Amino acid sequence: MPVIASHLHAWRRNPNPWLGPATLALLAGCNPAQSVLHPAGEDAAEIARLFWVMAVGAVVIWAVVFGAAVFAIVSRRKPTTERGADLVVLFGGVVFPTVTLGALLAYGLTLLPDWGPGEPPDLRVHVEAEQYWWRVRIEGPDGAMIETANEVVLPAGAEVDFHLTSPDVIHSFWIPPLGGKMDTIPGRENVLRLRPTTPGLYRGICAEFCGASHAFMAFEARVVPPEDFTAYLAAQAEPASGDASAFVAAGCGGCHTVRGVVELGATGPDLTHFASRATIAGILDNTSEILREWIAHPVAFKPDARMPSYDMLTDDQMDAILAFLGGLK
Repeated sequence: MPVIASHLHAWRRNPNPWLGPATLALLAGCNPAQSVLHPAGEDAAEIARLFWVMAVGAVVIWAVVFGAAVFAIVSRRKPTTERGADLVVLFGGVVFPTVTLGALLAYGLTLLPDWGPGEPPDLRVHVEAEQYWWRVRIEGPDGAMIETANEVVLPAGAEVDFHLTSPDVIHSFWIPPLGGKMDTIPGRENVLRLRPTTPGLYRGICAEFCGASHAFMAFEARVVPPEDFTAYLAAQAEPASGDASAFVAAGCGGCHTVRGVVELGATGPDLTHFASRATIAGILDNTSEILREWIAHPVAFKPDARMPSYDMLTDDQMDAILAFLGGLK
């Protein structure tokens, strides 16, 4: 994820319009953090098995059909009888494909989820997809909501229900190494259940075109041991502290909440523990230098982003805001 973010940042500085997209395409193609064929969850493992079974079945069908065509072309045998030709067509063109495709279909149907009521999940995570970021609320053991943005931290081995909504357009929530994707639809709540199994850092994305910055609507998904997740929840539940005078004077508190300091804004991401996050806006390395550029020109990184530009701030004002945000551990 940091590698992708650094390449994206370099692309924004580079005048070559093709270098950045080409680099990102190559990185996305070889990065197991976003590969469905490198499963780190039970559902993703089933999807990967289904892919390989279907691929083998397709190769077998292709080999038989192509082999028959090659044999017919290169064979020097005398023409077969009409009965023989009928049998070849019947078994090679009807029976064999039907049996093979039927077996593949039967295997695929066994992977369908149980539509009956299941056991309660170990954890509920409420995700609200917005243009172009993710509002995440983790439901604690006592029912209290712990809000963050553009990151999802999950305990390994737990059944997790994602409650998915959207206030604007249709998005699609997808963490490829953990399982399948599901749409977030305005006016509707969809529930996606996943069981992550392997601790690690993965990349979540929006899989439904949602506007100009659809390609930059990403988030970090981190799977940790259960004891680390408990510590994470406790840390995230703590309020923040610090001198927010410059932050408030610039109007940032009108959109952003910093629990314990500024609690008026709810339009933008919650920034209570912003400095503990690995990324800015889900796509950029969380460094002071990049944060300065993000605050000054957010639309340069995410076209049509609703956050206004703050390039009018003086160096002293910007430094004060950066110092405040950098202390939100």
